[in-house]
Amino acid sequence: MKSVTGVFRSASDAQDALAEMRSLGLREDRITLLTPGATEKDLQSVPIVAAEQSGMAKAMGALVGAAAGLSGGPLVIAALIPGVGPITAIGLLGGAVLAAAGASVGAVAGGKLENAMTEGLPEDELFVYEDALRQGRSVLIALAKDEAEASRLRDLVKAEGAESVDAAREQWWIGLRGAEQEHYSKFGRNLSEDEKFYRQGFESALHARTRCREYDQVLAEMNAEIEDLERQHPGAEVAEPFRRGYERGRDYYQRLCDESRAA
Repeated sequence: MKSVTGVFRSASDAQDALAEMRSLGLREDRITLLTPGATEKDLQSVPIVAAEQSGMAKAMGALVGAAAGLSGGPLVIAALIPGVGPITAIGLLGGAVLAAAGASVGAVAGGKLENAMTEGLPEDELFVYEDALRQGRSVLIALAKDEAEASRLRDLVKAEGAESVDAAREQWWIGLRGAEQEHYSKFGRNLSEDEKFYRQGFESALHARTRCREYDQVLAEMNAEIEDLERQHPGAEVAEPFRRGYERGRDYYQRLCDESRAA
């Protein structure tokens, strides 16, 4: 599977793109639309289910159980994403995305349930989607069966006014760069010289599989990433900027979660 993502400033444009994908015959379990916000009624319709980072299947089972017997329209899920707040998602693929993001599921309504095909789910991009949702944007994700279909879907979302996930990622980093440059300079370092590896460390800390784990639990993985980068870039100073960025990325995610809980 190949993922195609569009970030939309306009919710109506996102809905149009979703309708276009459906008209092309894309299966419901291969598409999801994430939109910011959910009503209090939505979030209280069924018991809260914690979707653990390492337990997506468990969380998805809870979704299916909560929705059993409901009919009429596509599955709709309301959830709380740590560091983001209330989100509404369409389809079981949306449930998989929310579970990967560590969401607590609050409501399910909809119809025919199918198995979510989540191979190719871009968990390393979740933080980009979350940032877009915090800014009030909508995120449309589709899983294409091959590159030819992916290319058609990329053209479709672009024609409907979507920003690419790569562009959204760059805007996210531009918004952070000034503060990170000031922080990094406190260690007598120049971010302009070390930015590549610092940023890689920062983003690595936001990966869905590691960001909610204790530091000593991810230390081995972080060191393995550093060793891999050192092999790819012989002679480059990798370890300190990557580690500083990684630690800063963990602080960033924790701050977002704290702000979300306080809101």
